[in-house]
Amino acid sequence: MAVAAELTYAGHSCRFECPKPNAQGLMLGTGDFLATHGPCTGAELLSMVDMDVLSLWKACCTQPGIVMRHVCRRYLRLDEAVEGYARLSPSICREFLNYTVVGLTGQEDNIAARCLELRQEFIRISQYKRELVRDVVRRIVDSSPNPERLRTHVCYMVAGAVIYDMAHASERPELSTGRLVRGSDLDLVVVADQELTSVEREMLDGMIYREKWNMLVLPQFREEIDYVVKDMVKVVNQLQFDNLRHMIACKIMQESEFLYGSVDLFGQIKQLVSEFGIPDKLKRMEERAVRERQTAEVQLISDSAIEQAQAWRYLFYTNAT
Repeated sequence: MAVAAELTYAGHSCRFECPKPNAQGLMLGTGDFLATHGPCTGAELLSMVDMDVLSLWKACCTQPGIVMRHVCRRYLRLDEAVEGYARLSPSICREFLNYTVVGLTGQEDNIAARCLELRQEFIRISQYKRELVRDVVRRIVDSSPNPERLRTHVCYMVAGAVIYDMAHASERPELSTGRLVRGSDLDLVVVADQELTSVEREMLDGMIYREKWNMLVLPQFREEIDYVVKDMVKVVNQLQFDNLRHMIACKIMQESEFLYGSVDLFGQIKQLVSEFGIPDKLKRMEERAVRERQTAEVQLISDSAIEQAQAWRYLFYTNAT
């Protein structure tokens, strides 16, 4: 027997039929729980039911009367584990846990109110993290031997979840140390022009690294800064878009926002990104990722025993935002 499932994202609905999961008792229990405690996020629901996250997501997608609304934007992420490198972030799992409100038909007003509350919280967190990394950069520059040179000949840009107003504060382990950090990392891109010497770039790199460590270990922060320092020669080389590392660098330069330093240099970087055709190349990759995501969701929900099943599960569990 099949049930009709409906996923709604950015105002668009995708409706399809798929077999009922065998765990109907768990499905009905989820609906009963939501009637009493909903609407709630996927993570909140998971913490209060005896189901694994994939089974719960499938139950929410297939049980009649359950409504799911997303409060995030899906954007391109490049991943060497994916054929063609292109997938969407957040992953299906992360989107469900952090950025989805689950409720029942008849709870639409409460669902909308919870979505608004969540969206405002992600905007607040993103603004906080954006200003935090700006303060870090300003502190580094002001404490340097020649602050004016680091303002005039260097552009500091921010990228990642904060520019989509999607940064979260859910604790997670930082990969290299295992220390718990507060949610989304802070992606900092630092580009120097030809006037800044290699010695000055190395000095700046060292200062940022020390601040990165302080932000990681000081209990009042516990934030992860992921950064790169490079010159314009390297920028032009990366714009060749001829390997995965260069593609990732191009994507970051395309999406990044001005944070501090030289506005003129920022404009030069963005102009080069456009001249090398990077936006169109990334758009084509994102279109492919959208198609793959739609296929993965349908196949995961319908439990299709097909050759690509492992690839679909990877798109579900990948834990990046």
